Amino acid sequence: MLVVAQFIAMLACTVFAGAAIYISLVEHPARMQCDTRTAATVWAPSYQRATLMQAPLAVVSCIAAIVVWRLGGSASWLAGALLIGSAVPFTLIIIKPTNAQLLMQGRDLASAETRALLETWGRLHAVRSVLSLAASMVFLTNVLKV
Repeated sequence: MLVVAQFIAMLACTVFAGAAIYISLVEHPARMQCDTRTAATVWAPSYQRATLMQAPLAVVSCIAAIVVWRLGGSASWLAGALLIGSAVPFTLIIIKPTNAQLLMQGRDLASAETRALLETWGRLHAVRSVLSLAASMVFLTNVLKV
């Protein structure tokens, strides 16, 4: 059971981290090279699809890492769980207001305000990338110790 939980925690976290880093380093910067209307138009479906993938990955990784810790894993499994798990409240509390503004009906997608919101979103999303990368490194370090 311990090895299975370790595998699930590590896999879910690294997949989350890979997706988050790709969005931060590739997708969002490419989107921001477009005019604001196009960037905002493609941001919405990308965000919605990524949410369906990333939210479950963060939750599953967090739960699996807590299981590892409860089964006798080191406290660093709990630390990794808290890192990847913190992506969920960070998203719901910190990023969600920006998302809501970007998704607001009637928003002028070509406005300077929309551009500023997209830039803010990119910086906030980068935090999720860092959290998940840090958690992945903690999990990898733990796995390599075994």
